This record gives sequence, C-alpha cells and structure tokens, in this order.
Amino acid sequence: MDALLSGQLLLAALVTGFVYALVALGLNLIYGTMRLLNIAHGELVMLGAYVTFWLFTLTGVSPLIAFVVAMVLGAAMGWAAYRGIFRSAILSTSVVERLEANSLLLFFGISIILQNVISLIFKADLRGYQYLDNVVEFGGIAITGNRLLVFGISCVVCVGIILFLRYSIFGLAIRALIQNRDATAIVGIDVDRVQAISFGLGFGLAALAGALISTMQPISPFMGFPFTIAAFVVIILGGLGNMTGSLVGGLILGFLETYGVALTAPTYQSILIYGVFIGVLLWRPQGILGGKRVAR
Repeated sequence: MDALLSGQLLLAALVTGFVYALVALGLNLIYGTMRLLNIAHGELVMLGAYVTFWLFTLTGVSPLIAFVVAMVLGAAMGWAAYRGIFRSAILSTSVVERLEANSLLLFFGISIILQNVISLIFKADLRGYQYLDNVVEFGGIAITGNRLLVFGISCVVCVGIILFLRYSIFGLAIRALIQNRDATAIVGIDVDRVQAISFGLGFGLAALAGALISTMQPISPFMGFPFTIAAFVVIILGGLGNMTGSLVGGLILGFLETYGVALTAPTYQSILIYGVFIGVLLWRPQGILGGKRVAR
C-alpha cells in the first residue's frame, strides 16, 4: 500500500499519461478535422523513434535537436500525404463519404507498407541507446533523467496545443472545422489550408511522441501498433474530436495502466485497459468529456 501511495508511482503514471495524450492529440486532430481514423498513427510514432535513434547513434546529434527534426519531418510527411492522397478526394463532395468509409483500409495499407519497408531497411531487431539514464532524486522520488525529460516536454507540448486551439486565431479555425465543416467554409475560413496544417500537425505530434519514447525503451519496426490502440482508447475515453478530452483520457489511461499493473500484475494490463474501454462505450459512448456529435 505504501508503494501505491508513493510519489514515484504517481510520477510514472503522469509520464505514461502525457505520452499517451501526445499520441492521441495527433490522431484526434486528423479525425476531428477530416473524420479519418488513422490506424497508421503508431507507425508515425515508430518513424519518429527511428529518426532520433539514427541521428544520435550515427551523427551524435543530441536527442533534444533530434526531437525537433523528427517533428518537422513528421509534419512534412503529413502535409505531403494530405496534398498527394487526400486533398483531391476531399475537395470532391461526391467521394467524401466513400473516402471516410475506406479510411481504415487505406491507413491499414499505409501501416503495413511502413512496417515492412522499415523492417527491410533496418531489420526487425530491437534497437536502443542510452541518454540521460542517470537516476535523479528529489523529495524521496527517484526517476531517470530521460523520463523526467519526457515528462517535461510532453506536458508542455500537450498543454501548449490545448492553449493554441483555445486562444489562437488559427486554433479557433481548427475548432470551427471540427464542429461544422459547411459553416466554417461559409464564414470564409480556408478549409483546405486548415486541413493541411491539421494533418501535418497530427503527424508531427506522433513523430515527436516516438522520438521521446525512444529515449526510454527499445524501438523496432513493429512498435507502433500498441500506441495506435492506446490512442484509440484515449480518444474514446475523452471524446472523438475533443482535444481537451484527449489530454484527460491520456492521463486516465496512464493512471489505469500504472496503478492497475501495480495492484495486479503486468499480464492484466490489456484486460484492465480494454475492460474500461468497453465500459465507457456502453456507459457513455461519446466519451467522458464528449458532447453530442454534430452532424456534418
């Protein structure tokens, strides 16, 4: 019981929760603005992890710089994917519903391609590196430096994204698009530009999350799928299209996973997560913070 009440376990839950929230924010941005469920989102996490790993091990670039590089490359990839694959279809009203219905299959194909291409190029072996693995102690709490760094960056970025969406002009345009596409276009907002930037931002956040994760655990071409599942659980908990809900849902899942495993055993992790997931779907399908879905 003393271990459950320890600050160390609380901090571990916060680290996990903010990482999940960071992954889910990107996924929810893409869903909210375009109603596309990106099940290849975990592969973007994987790509961000590989960018950071190779920059650090081959060129000695600090992971702090590699974090930025991974996020920028992820955003560029998202912008290119929107312009090259989705833009022309979305601008055509006649195929929007078909595109939304087929998005799962489309992104599934992208996921398989990315996994196998990376596996062919870099092999499927687990890879890792050491960075800030020294133990830091404060107030009786011991934590490695890399986890403390991940907590700080993910917390700042998550809160920053929420504030950006709430108070900036462009953030308000994104929220307007999430609520109603037709009304957004009527009032003069450039829907195409907002979608392109949202797509890039969603990809960039996933790549940043992967870069952060690479400092804490080994990486592989197939590491992304669990993060995709976690992100879906988070956005169902917080509400589809609800950015603040993604932050709350990430923290809920982080605490559930950390304290649930501490109370039981690691083998119960999936049972706990999916048990709550199914419970929320049955009790409140729009999510804990989700409102009624707006027809679009």
